[in-house]
Amino acid sequence: MSVNHPARPASEFTARWHREALRSLPMEDRSAFADAARGLVAADGPPVVRDDSGHVVWDLTAYDFLREGEAPETVHPSLWRMARLNRHHGLFRVTDRVYQVRGYDIANMTVVVGDRGYIVIDPLTSTETATAALRLVREHLGDRPVTALLHTHCHVDHFGGARAVLEHAAPGDGPLPVIAPRGFHEHAVTEHVHAGAAMSRRSGYMFGPRLAPGPLGHVTASLGVSIARGTTTVVEPTHVIDATGTEMTIDGVEFVFQYAPDSEAPAEMNFLLPGLRALCMAETVSQQMHNLYTLRGAQVRDALKWSGYIDEALRMFAPHAEVMFISHHWPTWGRENIARLLRMHSDLYRYIHDETLRLANHGHTPTEIAEMVTLPPQLAGHWANRGCYGTLNHNVKAVYQRYLGWFDGNPATLHPLPPAEAGRRYLDLIGGTEPALEAARAAHGRGDYRWGAELLRHVLAVDPAHEGARLLQAAVFEQLGYQAESAAWRNFYLVGADELRHGVPDGRSFTAISPDLLVGMPVPAMLDLLAIRLVGLRASAHDLCFTFEVAGEPEPHRLAVGNGVLRHGTDGGVCGCDGAHTVLRLDRAALGAFACGASSLDALVDGGRAVVMGDRSRLDTFEGLLDRFTGDFEVAVTNAPRPDGPAGAPAPEPGGVPVAAGGR
Repeated sequence: MSVNHPARPASEFTARWHREALRSLPMEDRSAFADAARGLVAADGPPVVRDDSGHVVWDLTAYDFLREGEAPETVHPSLWRMARLNRHHGLFRVTDRVYQVRGYDIANMTVVVGDRGYIVIDPLTSTETATAALRLVREHLGDRPVTALLHTHCHVDHFGGARAVLEHAAPGDGPLPVIAPRGFHEHAVTEHVHAGAAMSRRSGYMFGPRLAPGPLGHVTASLGVSIARGTTTVVEPTHVIDATGTEMTIDGVEFVFQYAPDSEAPAEMNFLLPGLRALCMAETVSQQMHNLYTLRGAQVRDALKWSGYIDEALRMFAPHAEVMFISHHWPTWGRENIARLLRMHSDLYRYIHDETLRLANHGHTPTEIAEMVTLPPQLAGHWANRGCYGTLNHNVKAVYQRYLGWFDGNPATLHPLPPAEAGRRYLDLIGGTEPALEAARAAHGRGDYRWGAELLRHVLAVDPAHEGARLLQAAVFEQLGYQAESAAWRNFYLVGADELRHGVPDGRSFTAISPDLLVGMPVPAMLDLLAIRLVGLRASAHDLCFTFEVAGEPEPHRLAVGNGVLRHGTDGGVCGCDGAHTVLRLDRAALGAFACGASSLDALVDGGRAVVMGDRSRLDTFEGLLDRFTGDFEVAVTNAPRPDGPAGAPAPEPGGVPVAAGGR
């Protein structure tokens, strides 16, 4: 859209919503502000970090507006509180020999001072922010080498800066020890790839990088201020933790690990530093309600296991800890405070799990249960259980989905009409677009924003380009965003409003996967991505067979297209052919670029990165059957059905491979 449509202020209904919320919040409890500021060693001003070309990858000065004390009417008071707490930045002393750099990324970098150097835990999202954080450490704690690197879990904001840390490894000691939970590397390099374009597009909604910082736009990501941009890397672990109770001495510091897979991340670990009486709970614990389902899209998490791991840590570790630090937010000091936070978090996830299933066993649907479940006052009144990130509403639906799936059991919802067809019939019933718009305007005028959004959803399903409906839906989304306590909900609504007013960003809207991630992907995962890109009905007219010889792989990979699917394996029998007449020889990086659509077969061959032996026509036919994911589809309105065939967008530039921005 060519006309500028600026954001609007809060309505009287939103202002009233916030006044009512304020009365229910324990605002008199200011202990978190003291904890977030405690132990500050140095803060050299709000950090601004640039990459080698001078582009800004992190700018905390943009959030200076958070210095104001009272929440504006456009921000939920609980979310405003979290945003102000997240703005604390600098190098902080947690306890003897344990320090954190906070406010240099969405996550924290933790540094333990070992006998010879620094043990680095979670090296942030990018090499640029990791370098800046290490520089701050060295300036104020001394110029020591890095003696070990730990990744608590497999989300990108906890490993992306890894290579910047490796540059400071202690010389002459061999490879730097890199310690991570079992499954870390596999999940780190593949989690965001198979659904990469969709997940990345939705990540842009969830974290809101397009929103301008300010009371009308981006306020916080809740886990931290925002996600840093920059160069993402990953290194394969040298040591894997796969059992609770595993003990290691790293640079003179004793670690006792807890293995906690399928909790907040598919691969996650916590640990106790018994000699320092310090407990790291990674992201199994945070200072807010987390996600059992993340709005960017991911597999639903196991609330029961998650609660169980916290209980286990409460029994095993909490009695031996005087401070607990985590991968986001600020530490908790004192045994009683640690035990209380662990218990409150464990009970929170267990309560959501149990109440959801109790009501499901009475026949209630997920939408109904999400409106019915209310936290007890003890849980709701605990600041660290507030829904500033995950919400009670969508976490309830996650529990239902994990056990019972997408279907609510009502036959009427078993085979519903698609949105455009249902929308057309609803509009026919209402009397057309104008009566529907008039009803939506009335709903907006009386502050009934959820109903307004529902009405406009049908209008836009029928006519996605209707400017009046788009602008009215933007106004509705805006107020819903202002009212949201969850940063993820706020960002979703406000990004949706922005795109309805100004259109979807041109070009590729998702980030590029790093060379480290490309090379690190298992070859079968790359071939699975090729299978996902295959346009099934068009491919069903072909029977193709060929072989990929990948450098470093002990055996060639046979591929066959038949019945509209791509099969692959190192055993020719898996594919039903030997692939002998056509062979593609290339390395892992070239295969990754081809699989993700970053490079064409012609470009690889012409650039000397691949060699074709035998009948190339099979490979050319195969390449012509591959779809392209551009990541520029609509999210805030229903997309029209896709034709059966590859998208018409031009191939992306080399390196422009889809991957989700962040892994929360």
